[in-house]
Order: sequence, then C-alpha cells, then structure tokens
Amino acid sequence: MLRISELTYDAWGRRFFDRASASLPVGAKVGLVGRNGIGKTTLFKLILGQLHEGGGEITWPKAARIAAVDQEHPATPVSLIDTILAADVERAELTASLETADPEDLGDIYARLIEIDADAAPSRAAEILAGLGFSTEDLARPMAEFSGGWRMRVALAAALFAQPDLLLLDEPTNYLDLEGALWLEARLQKYPHTTLIISHDRDLLNNACDHILHITKARLELYTGNYEDFERMRDEKARLMAASNVKIEAKRAHMQAFVDRFRAKASKAAQAQSRLKMLQKLPPVSDVAAEHTAPFSLPSPPRPLPPPLIRLEKAIVGYGDKPVLRNINLRMDIDDRIGLLGVNGAGKSTFAKLIAGALKVMEGEFFHNGKMKVGWFHQHQIEAMDPTDTALEIIRRAMPDASENSRRSRLAQWGLGFDKQETTVANLSGGERARLLLNLVAMDAPHVLILDEPTNHLDIDSRRALLDALNEFDGAVILITHDRSLMELVADRLWLAADGTVKPFEGDMDAYAKFVLDRARVAARAPAQNREPAPAKAAAEPYVKPAPKAAPGPLKRKLEAAEEVLARLTKQVEELDLALSDPKLYSTDPKKAGEIGDRRDRLAEKLDQAEADWMAAAEAYEAAAA
Repeated sequence: MLRISELTYDAWGRRFFDRASASLPVGAKVGLVGRNGIGKTTLFKLILGQLHEGGGEITWPKAARIAAVDQEHPATPVSLIDTILAADVERAELTASLETADPEDLGDIYARLIEIDADAAPSRAAEILAGLGFSTEDLARPMAEFSGGWRMRVALAAALFAQPDLLLLDEPTNYLDLEGALWLEARLQKYPHTTLIISHDRDLLNNACDHILHITKARLELYTGNYEDFERMRDEKARLMAASNVKIEAKRAHMQAFVDRFRAKASKAAQAQSRLKMLQKLPPVSDVAAEHTAPFSLPSPPRPLPPPLIRLEKAIVGYGDKPVLRNINLRMDIDDRIGLLGVNGAGKSTFAKLIAGALKVMEGEFFHNGKMKVGWFHQHQIEAMDPTDTALEIIRRAMPDASENSRRSRLAQWGLGFDKQETTVANLSGGERARLLLNLVAMDAPHVLILDEPTNHLDIDSRRALLDALNEFDGAVILITHDRSLMELVADRLWLAADGTVKPFEGDMDAYAKFVLDRARVAARAPAQNREPAPAKAAAEPYVKPAPKAAPGPLKRKLEAAEEVLARLTKQVEELDLALSDPKLYSTDPKKAGEIGDRRDRLAEKLDQAEADWMAAAEAYEAAAA
C-alpha cells in the first residue's frame, strides 16, 4: 500500500532519516512508535507532501486516497451531522450533481450512489459520532457551538467516516476520554483499509495493530504483530546482537594479539598479514545500549495521617448556585488507589477540584485532615504554562531557598539535562513539559496525588517510568486517564462519575470496557431511528426516500439490543441468587451477604426496567412488521 524507499531527510541541524525503507501491506493496521522527538510526526508530513524528502521516495497506488486527522475542525455554521456527511467527498459531489445532471446521466449517478451505500451514510455517521461521545441532540448543532476539544473529535469522526485507503492518525486518543479510547480501539480493529497510527497507548497498539513500524537511529524497522510482539522480538534481537558482539570482540582480540606478536618475525609475517586483512573484514560492533529513560520523582509523605483521609457524606458540589454532583458518599484512606471513570462532562474534573480544595461543598459534609497535602496535576496546566518561561526559572520559584546547583541537579533528575534547563517552555516538547509539571506537583510529598490525564504527552517508556513511580508512592492516588493499561496497573478501586454523582463501580476494567461498548452500540442505533438528519443543503438527498418512522429494521435492532440487556441482567441476578442461597455465607461473612443482597436489589430494579423496555420494543416491532 505504502512504500518508503531509501528515505533521507535533514532539518533543524539534524538527520531524521538516513536511507530508511519500509513497505506497508494493504489493509495493515500499523503502529508507528519511537522515542519523543525521533521523527514520527515528521514522517507523516513527508507522506502527506507537507515536507519534501532530501533523498529516496515515498510511493503508493495512484488511485489511493490518503487522509490525516486535522488538529481540530473549523468552527463553522454547518451542523455536526452535515459536516460529517460532507467528509465523504464522492457522495457529496454525486448528491450535488443530481440537480444539474442531464437526464441520461441520472441512472449512472443513482447506480453509483447505491454502490457506495449512500442511503446508509447518515446512520453510519451517527454511529461514529455516538461512539465518540456526541449525543443525538448534538447532531443538529452548528460546529461553532463546540469547543476545540470536541472539534478535534469531529475531525477524527470525519476521517473515519470518509474511509480513505490510507488513514494517518497522530495520537488519536490524546483528546479522548477512556470511553472514547475504548470505542476507537474497537472501531480500528474493523477499519477496512490501511491505517498508520502514532500512539503511545499500549492497549491501542496491542489490540488494534497487527504491525509495528519502529523509528530508531534514523532507520525504519517493520515488525509483524502487536506491540507486545514487537517488544519481545526487539529484546531478542538485542540479545542476539549482544552475543554476536561478544564473539566478534573475542575474535578481534585474538587476531590482534597474533598480529602484534608475530608481525616483526619474518617466518610469521605472511600469516600476520593475513590475520590483519581478516581483522579489517570483521563487521563493526553494533550499538545495543538501551536508551535511558529518566525516572519520575514522587516522594512519599513523611508520616501517614489517621484514617479516613477523606470522607464525603451527602455532599453536593458545583459552580455558583448550580450543582454538578449530588449525594456523594465516599471514603478514601491513605493507601487507596482510585481510578475515576466517566465520560467527558460527567463531573470528573469537578470532583478532582473538590478533593484538591479548589471547590467547596455546597451542602453535605467533606471531612479531611487539616494537615493533608494534595498534589494536583491536570492536563490544562501544560497549556497554561508561560511560553517564555524556562525550566530553571520555574524551579527557582518552586525552590526559592535552594542553591542553584541543587535546582539544576533536581531538573537533571527529572530528565531535563543542562541543555534543556534554560530552554523556553515554547521550545520544550510536550513530554518534557509534562515531566516538569508532574515532578513539581509531587515535590512536596503530598498525602493525595490527583493525576488528570498525566500520560497525554509521554512516550511508552516514560509511561512505564510513571507507573513504577506510582507503585512506589506511599500516599493515596486519584487517577483520571484514557490509558487503560495504566489504570489497570495502578487503581485497586474504581469510582464512576455518572448521573450527577460519583459512586463505586462494581467490576474491573474489562467489565467497564464491555459496559462502555454496549452503551455505545445502543446509543448509535438511537439517532438513526429517532430523527432524520438535517439536510446538508437544500435538496441534499433527493434520491433517498425518507424512511417511515416505524420502519421495522431500526425497531428490530432496538428489540435485539433490549434482549441483550435483559439477558445480561437476568444472568447477573441469577448469579447473585446462587451466592445468596449458600447458608455458609451468612455465618462466615454476614457483611458480605448484606452487600450481595443490596447489589441484588439494585440489579432487580434494573431488570424490571429492562423487561419493560423489552416489552415496549417487542410491541413496537410487531406493530410495524404487521
């Protein structure tokens, strides 16, 4: 699909690619990986023609369509659904041509529209938008009403809808929440064409990619398999290379000793000269030294505080007189690792602000020890940094009484060497800025560390270093992240922000992933069956007959979804009933028995509602079918 041959590219005083070559198979899902600053985004720009190679060439089939996701979609007056529909250029052009086409050409146009399944385009667009977190009401809203973060999602939705032959995605999960990242992972698995993805998200690289393209030492190396396969093959390659190097060095030393010993002896001169020629032909020793990743410094609090660290009882929090979260009843102790789940806008950041002390409860009780220190990192801190500041100036303010040598030493420990310490923030990479802020917020050994999307700008090795530091940290942690791997390896309890409150989530990350994808599938069906999309222009789709409001197809899908929910809840209730039927449970662990009983009651209420939904869906479908 894409062939890169002998690519050479120099810029900004360094060589990014030196006779690099690779060939991407048709339909492959390829993860593009490498250290921060190695040239991943530069390669994208070379492929798109935004930069021009100094040598070699990049080729692909002439008819192939190549597209990348813009940083964000422009704020236009066009509605969301029409913006996405317009991304399929062929469909939009064919639809527009119907008004001016000659009568003898209409048959061909209609045939092509049927061939590309143009009739299903609105429902397909609505499905993608629902998966990325947009509601049914959002479909008719103009683009100008969405924030920059949501317009980034629109750009991603437009690219997925257009289905180019080669789709280039640069860190697509950075502006998604965990729910959006899970949906995107599932979507890319089914994407019908070739995809090249820059990502530091291990789960995305493991679950959505079947090839890994590694940039190292200005070369390209293509591996078959996902990221775990790549790591295993790379480690094995390094091991074999190291063993080969040992043999080459031993052979070199042996030959050199012979040459040095007998070069002056006439009887051995010919043999020594022969050894010298063999010595010159030995392959050079390859560099297998591992690239160093600076650790994170997250000092633990010097002494623990008495439990509970935090207790919330019937707490209400919001802004001004407008509540965002109500009836919060939670407790956190010094050794808790909380993973905070929930879609964007559900109140995760509001809850983090409450714990950090940036918001006060409007009603209810928020108990915490007066000596409790909180370290709070949130993603907007990076955007708010003064671009003219330097790392050294920032740490001078944070450590006013320390010596200059101490400040520089601290920055070096954080991975900012001497050459970076007086570089302005504007010229630091996103990963370097994130490192600086993460270490700064933890510098005073807080009792609670709140991390809101800490991995957005970190490469895979830096994410592993952060994981190691968090597991060594002795305080409490509240983690908000779309990085599922980090969430699974750090959090021992999950809280869910939803329906205007925060409460414990019963289940692990696998259960939550299934919950998210099930909800996305149900939400994706709703727009298609409940509303007709707004026309892109006057007479936008004259060839499509409006579907009757009670079309059997959508109602059948709704019935199937209701059946799935009903079956899942019925099974869960049966499992709890089986647990409650054990007499030993009440004598050995009455507390657990009570918890299971409460959970069974809550599920029973959901089951009643699911049965009612199923009955309504069945009646509607039977009426439409009749």
